[in-house]
Amino acid sequence: MLREKIEKIWDDELSDLSAMHEALKKLNKGELRIAEKRDGVWQTNDYLKKAILLYFKTSDSEIIGDNLCPFFDKVPLKTKGWTEEDFRRAGFRSVPGSLVRYTAYIAKSVVLMPSFVNVGAYIDEGTMIDSNALVGSCAQIGKNCHISDGVTIGGVLEPLQANPVIIEDNCFIGVKSAITEGVVVEEGAVLATGTMLSASTKIIDRETGQISYGKIPSYSVVVPGTYPSKNGVHLACAVIVKKVTEQTRHKTSINELLRD
Repeated sequence: MLREKIEKIWDDELSDLSAMHEALKKLNKGELRIAEKRDGVWQTNDYLKKAILLYFKTSDSEIIGDNLCPFFDKVPLKTKGWTEEDFRRAGFRSVPGSLVRYTAYIAKSVVLMPSFVNVGAYIDEGTMIDSNALVGSCAQIGKNCHISDGVTIGGVLEPLQANPVIIEDNCFIGVKSAITEGVVVEEGAVLATGTMLSASTKIIDRETGQISYGKIPSYSVVVPGTYPSKNGVHLACAVIVKKVTEQTRHKTSINELLRD
C-alpha cells in the first residue's frame, strides 16, 4: 500500500505527501531499508529511493544548527531536537563532529567518530564508523563492522534500480579505502589499507587466478595490487591473498591476517 502511494506521488497522480513522510520516518527508524537480502540476493527497494528524491523536490531549505555554525539545507540532521533521553533510547554514541542526515538509520551500540552519514544509509548494531569516514546515501553496513579512518563507502540515489554499496556483517575496511558503485563486500571480509573497489575494478584471486568484479567473497583477505595490461602498463586491481574460515577470522588479529 505504501509503495503504491509513493509510486502515484512519483507519477504526479497523488498530491497527498503523507505516504512519502511515512516512508521517510520508517527509514529513519530502521523499520524499512533501501536494500534487503532476499533469497541470498541483495535487492533494492526503489520506491524508498523515490521517497527520498521526492523529499528533496518538495522541501525548502532551512537553517540547520545554531548561530555559531549554521547550515542551510533541505534535509535536517537525524538528531535535531534530541534530548539525552532520545540518545539513550537510540543506544548509539555520536562523538562531536559526527553528522547524520534524517532518514539514515543508526542501530544500537554503533559508535560514530567525526564522520558523515548520508540519507537512506543503514548502519547495523555494534559497528564503528571511524574519523573522517563517509557513508554515502543508501549504503548498507552490517553488524560489528569496522569502517576505518578516511574510508569512503559510496552512495547512490540514481539510477533508481542501482544497488547501493553493501558491507555485510563482521567486515573490516582498512584506512583510506574506497568502495563504490554498488560493490558488495560479503560477511567477514578484510580489506587492507588503501583498497579501492568500484564496479569495474578487477578482483584477482591469487590462488586460482580467477578474475571477478563487484563482489568480495565471504572471509576473503584483500589487498590493493596491480596487474599488467596488454601494453605493459600496470593497472590497479584488488587481490584476494587468502580465504579463511569463520573461526580463524574471529580468532586472528587483522594484522596477522594481512601478513603474507
